[in-house]
Amino acid sequence: MKAVMGPDELFETQRPRLLGLAYRMVGSRADAEDIVGEAWVRWCSSDSSALRSPQAWLTTVTTRIALDFLRSARHRREGYVGPWLAEPVVTEAGPEESAELADSLTLGFLTVLDQLDPVERAVFLMADVFAVPYDDIAATVGKSAVACRQIASRARRSLRPAPARATAAERRLVDELLVALAVGDMEGVLSRLAPEVVCLTDGGPHRRAARRPVVGPHRVARFLTTLAQRLGPAVSVTPATVNGEPGIVARQGDEVDFVAAFEVDGASVRAIHVVLNPDKLRSLGTDAHLV
Repeated sequence: MKAVMGPDELFETQRPRLLGLAYRMVGSRADAEDIVGEAWVRWCSSDSSALRSPQAWLTTVTTRIALDFLRSARHRREGYVGPWLAEPVVTEAGPEESAELADSLTLGFLTVLDQLDPVERAVFLMADVFAVPYDDIAATVGKSAVACRQIASRARRSLRPAPARATAAERRLVDELLVALAVGDMEGVLSRLAPEVVCLTDGGPHRRAARRPVVGPHRVARFLTTLAQRLGPAVSVTPATVNGEPGIVARQGDEVDFVAAFEVDGASVRAIHVVLNPDKLRSLGTDAHLV
């Protein structure tokens, strides 16, 4: 006879999925944790035994809390200094680790996703990432199922998540790029950058960073060289998987200085995302616990 899960155990089985949904909605691991915590409070005050689908109920509640959060915090994002990147999620380097992360977790994809308004973001994520039925999506966001289909279709045309593979070959390419930077081999750096390469740096209001995207191999190479030169002997660089892509974590003593993710396309790096904002690095860990 199959054991029936209690409310606490049932919620814990759903926590990684809810955390993944909330993180994609708001781009912050810390805020996603708070959103899921609020969902837990509401779950505790509900009669879970009377719910037709506890999973659907939790998805709806978590999405509504995230929508309320985005609406209340939107003015803070509009005043953000320089490019905005999501708070990075770091795991140990290696293809076997990153395989657990979906393509929709890459920093590049989350940056594009942030251009949608909160309702559009919720509809797209629920429909395409979490496979929620349109009738349930409609009830969550307060629109008709037909309208939700149209929203998802429009978003789908503009949002194409890049594969987050972090394969051994991609890791090797990034390591070769880093070695070339360390020894000042400019030709080696340029040979590993795509013609359309772009680098975005998020320093927030507290750190110096490029306030606009750095575009083109020569400009990106000069920028990365400058960044590498300012790393003193006290800074250690560790390979890592960042949001499913090959990346690095730079530490100064016990403090994280910055995190970088490299989007690889074939035999070259197409995009680099560097997070220097200390507010986004405080909760950095080596255990993603989200899907």
